[in-house]
Amino acid sequence: MTSVQAWRHVAFEGLGTLEQLFKERGWTQSYLDIPDADLSHVDPLAPDLLVVLGGPISANDELNYPFVAREIAMLRQRIAADKPTLGICLGAQMIARALGAAVYAGPAKEVGWGPLLLTAAGMASPVKYLAAEHTFMFHWHGETFDLPKGAVLLAGTETCLHQAFSHGKNTLAFQCHPEVRLNELESWFVGHAVEIGVSRTNVRKLRADSRRFGPALETQGAACFNQWLDGLGLK
Repeated sequence: MTSVQAWRHVAFEGLGTLEQLFKERGWTQSYLDIPDADLSHVDPLAPDLLVVLGGPISANDELNYPFVAREIAMLRQRIAADKPTLGICLGAQMIARALGAAVYAGPAKEVGWGPLLLTAAGMASPVKYLAAEHTFMFHWHGETFDLPKGAVLLAGTETCLHQAFSHGKNTLAFQCHPEVRLNELESWFVGHAVEIGVSRTNVRKLRADSRRFGPALETQGAACFNQWLDGLGLK
């Protein structure tokens, strides 16, 4: 049976729509809470599919959060072995670093809903389901990254050109959040209350936009993920 492990950095940023997709496929799924885990006993090659989730820390902050360096090293090992790997937000930035690319502050913080701009490669990939004609995307990040060597750019935004990329046949990374479920976003608004205040984000508008755009993203995100999962050849 196919096994899925999700590396989680904060409790309220989970697998979202992916949880239901894995259940429908009969795959086993588990969370590893990275900040509390003894990573010396973690085999990054063990799960058939690894999903690296988001979080509020920086992919560069191994000084304050020593697990970051170990996590990136494990990702480097997994990608080198060509094992199926999906990164979301912080997870995408860590994949970028594992592939040798720089992560740094973006030109502006992106918090809220906005369209993705797909490349030709993106339109020929499962990311096509996330095109602006189908759905707006949920964003929550302040950093961005250079496109890793050998990666294929799939989508960006006007603020951050590098939002989604693939590397080889088995690695997919999203700086944005195609996995979110509307009924879980209030936990984000509470958990990120300090960041919301610092960035002067209007949480009432954020909540209203989520009600407006969330249902379509759940549908289109599931279609995107399902096509990508089908292509991995896992049983």
